[in-house]
Parts: sequence; structure tokens; C-alpha cells
Amino acid sequence: MYLPRAKQFLNFVFLAIALVVSNQATSKEVEKVDRIVAVVDQAVITEKELQDKINVVSAQLEKKGVALPPQDVLQKQILERLINDRLQLQYAAQTGLRVDDIQLDKTIERIAEQNKMDVPEFRKTLEEQGIPFATFREDIRNEILLARLREREVDNRINVTEAEIDNFLITQASRQDEDQDEYEVSHILIQAPEEGSPEELQKLRAKAEQALKQIQGGASFSEVSASFSDAPNALEGGSLGWKTSTQLPALFLDALKSMKPGDVSPILRSPNGFHILKLTNRRGGSSPLVVEQTHARHILIKLNEITSEDEAKRKLETIRERLVNGGADFPEMARQYSEDGTAANGGDLGWVNPGDTVPAFEKAMNALKPGEISEPVRSPFGFHLIQVLERRKQDMTKEAARLKARQEIRARKSEEAYQDWVRELRDRAYVELRLEDKY
Repeated sequence: MYLPRAKQFLNFVFLAIALVVSNQATSKEVEKVDRIVAVVDQAVITEKELQDKINVVSAQLEKKGVALPPQDVLQKQILERLINDRLQLQYAAQTGLRVDDIQLDKTIERIAEQNKMDVPEFRKTLEEQGIPFATFREDIRNEILLARLREREVDNRINVTEAEIDNFLITQASRQDEDQDEYEVSHILIQAPEEGSPEELQKLRAKAEQALKQIQGGASFSEVSASFSDAPNALEGGSLGWKTSTQLPALFLDALKSMKPGDVSPILRSPNGFHILKLTNRRGGSSPLVVEQTHARHILIKLNEITSEDEAKRKLETIRERLVNGGADFPEMARQYSEDGTAANGGDLGWVNPGDTVPAFEKAMNALKPGEISEPVRSPFGFHLIQVLERRKQDMTKEAARLKARQEIRARKSEEAYQDWVRELRDRAYVELRLEDKY
């Protein structure tokens, strides 16, 4: 009978384990084999991996003073995270996304500097805390990969139109009283399908009622979130941070505007499921908006059937070498080589506000000092060389409405698109849970 690749791989793993145990059976002691708790396409997650992650998360929660949920709940929450991360890392590898050692070393140097140490001191501190440096390096590499993958697959594809901004501002104007308010909110979600059966929905509502009852009985919201919530930030206490009224669904806002700090909402029903909100704090939001603007210029080489990624990158590396060490003039190089509409102006982008450029470009630009020229930077448009000329603080109060609207719409669309993308990735994958199996 035909078996999917993942099942074939699983059978191979079981066979290998059986052979190991068989070969050791004649010895006086047989070592316990690390059992598999999940199969994710052609990879596995072991009990040791799961327990190591549980230990890390438990330590973080205890440091924050958050009570740990029951062990079985914590196991399932952490296993879901590991599965989603593993799927994304596999996809990154399949699509050629890499983080080389030079980039990784620079990141670790910055982390060490933030902790006021050099790398050898930082390494010694980690090992004294029982964290192998090699493990730490791979964890950081994976975090960078996941961030870049989200940027490539989701954030760079988010487009905010002027029409969306206009509609946003119209909606905002209709909420005159709430418009100036910001809410610090925590959230518990019990996921429920909109078209679920009455029995299924009743069972899920009962779960939400149990969570609310515990909160009303004196249990901390963070503890109940960690035990009950299906939201991605459940183990972090369900905190959504500060949100303006326009960043909140109308369902949430209608409940929050009559609440006082410390209040907990009744159960709210949306197409996603059942919600419980806690209003931690509330403040006015009418302060002037001062942003840091960047005056930058760039050279763009586009990718097409003739110009490959490697060719574009090599071309820009040659141009950069001429600019940095050969005394070449940036505007002249831009006019000669750039394939962007700004080429005639020497690649000058003028003053750039936060959110004006795609995330990959903005991130690279923000990391540069005035006068510094970037390495080739990949964006959806091709490869860029970026030079920052100067920076300034600018009062953008008059322009704040449209700027803020663009940022809020982008953030909302990005989060929704990312959750949808991860769900689609999970739906396409072969995932087999074996947490309850006993070998």
C-alpha cells in the first residue's frame, strides 16, 4: 500500500529505533530512547526538544510572575508553537532562505553589546546558566530566519491604498469621542467555528464561562489566559498592549468604552470564537506626533529574465566597492546604473517617513549611520544600495492622521495575513501528534 513520504519517514525512524534497542538488548542496561511527540512532514519533534522548550518558557513566565498553567495545557501550547516554527523553518530551507555565519555573528555581537559584554564574556555567562553556546547560536539563527520569512512572505506583500486610508479616516471621524482614547487591553480567545454544531459551540462557550468564572473568583487574568486561551500570546498573559480605538474591532470597542481600568468584560462572540477582555489602563491620545525622518538615496538593480539575483548582487557589490574605495560619486553611479525612477535625480528619495518604504528597505536604512552605504539589500523590487545622508526630528502633527492610518492599517493587515499564511502552511503539511503515545 502507498504511504505518504512523512509516514514512510516515520516508519524508517521507528525501524531505526527498533534496531538500536535490539543491538543494545544484550547489554546490562538499555538506555531510554527519546520518544517522538510529533511528526512534521519529514522531520520529528522529540520529547527532549519539547521539554527543553517548556523549561525555557516556564523560566520566563516565572520571572514575570505569571503562574504556570497545568502541565498538559503547557505541553500542548508549546508543542503547537514548535510545530508552527518547524514548518516555517522547513519552508525557509526549501525556498533557499539562509542566514550565513557572518550575519549571525554580527547579530550575536549586538546582543552581547546590549548586555554590556563582549562575545567571550557573553558566551561564558550563557554557559554558566546552563545554555550551550552552540544551541544559543542556532536559536538566534532560527529567530532571524523566521523574521525574514515573515517579512518576505507576508509583510513585503502588504499594500495600503489611498482609498483604504480615506475609508479609515472616515470611520475614525465617526468615532469622535473614542478617537482620542487609547486602551491597554488583555485578551482571552476560545476559538470556535462560525458554522459549528450547537453541541460544539455550547461546549466551547462553557469553556469560556469557566475561564470567566475563575477570573471573577480572583484568579489572575494572565494565569487564566495561559490555561485557557487559544490566542498566539496566551502564554504571555494575552496582552495586546496599547491600542487606539481605530485599531480595535467594533465588538471590542463597544465593550471597552463603558469599562474602567481593572474591569473584565462579559463573554463576547465573534466569527472567530468567544472573547474575554480586561481593560488594564486607558489614556487620551491627542499628543503631537514627532517622527524621525531620513534623507536617503539609493541605486536599484531590478531582477528579470536577463538579470538573476546573483548577477544583480555582484553588480551592486562592484558599484559599492567603487563608491567606498574608489572615490566614485553616488549620484553619478545612480544616474548611470539605477533602474529606478529616481535615477535622474541621483537616486535621491528625499525625506522618508517611517512606513514610506517596504520593511526590508526601511530596516536596512535605519541601521545605517549618515554617510554610510549599505551592502546590497533585497526587496520585492530587486537589489538596492542605500546611503543615508542625514536624519531629523519632524513635527508631523498635521500629517499625522494619514501617516498613523497607514501604519495602523499595515499592522492590522500584516497580522491577519501572517496568521492566515501560517494556517495555510499547516493545512498543506503532514502533521501527526503523538504527545499521548507511550512507547
